[in-house]
Amino acid sequence: MIQIKTLASGSKGNCYHVTDGSTSLLLEAGIPFKNIRRKLDFQTSDIEGCLITHEHLDHCKAVSDVMRAGIDVYISEGTTKQIEATGHRIKTIKSKESFKIGTWTIMPFDVEHDVSEPLGFLLVNQAGEKLLFATDTYYIRYKFKGLTHLLLECNYSMDILNEKIAEGSLDSFRKKRLIRSHFSLENVKEFLKANDLSKVQEIHLLHLSDSNSDEGRFKREIQELTGKLVIV
Repeated sequence: MIQIKTLASGSKGNCYHVTDGSTSLLLEAGIPFKNIRRKLDFQTSDIEGCLITHEHLDHCKAVSDVMRAGIDVYISEGTTKQIEATGHRIKTIKSKESFKIGTWTIMPFDVEHDVSEPLGFLLVNQAGEKLLFATDTYYIRYKFKGLTHLLLECNYSMDILNEKIAEGSLDSFRKKRLIRSHFSLENVKEFLKANDLSKVQEIHLLHLSDSNSDEGRFKREIQELTGKLVIV
């Protein structure tokens, strides 16, 4: 049974802990490792790997300390070069080339963000449960069957951005950057409509913008659309 714990989500740092009861993983390491340890009640010795999506510090800040703690870091070559990561704990991975960590089989896939070689991940355990993790992307070109758990960025909504533009608290450059680098509520909905949700147990909405989102509204609208348990 998959268990998911959000340790941090948002522009100040992102980190999630997932386990299927046999193998524990970190998704992202965007907060200090001492904070990761504290949030996991100092139970980090069983973590068998850390998956990193891209080079922005709110996703990879603690990579060096994670490796120093004896945890392998799985990361694209493009991201590795950008953060200048070295050492035997760095495991370079490629889009559409699956690999295994313990009881998980993981398929990286390319996403759309303004960085070098960003990735999303599909994680499948031995029980056949499928966890999709995608953040910091404005679009997902792939469709997935049999998903049971989704961790999806839902950063902003277009109407909130337009209101901010109208009132002068958001400039057009910032709006354009958000639209070309982050997943909007509207695009999340389209992605969910395009995919098989019949087996989905949980949908986690991640990386909500501090100023361009509405937690209660986003949760309500995704619940109404899917009929699934939504966690923000």
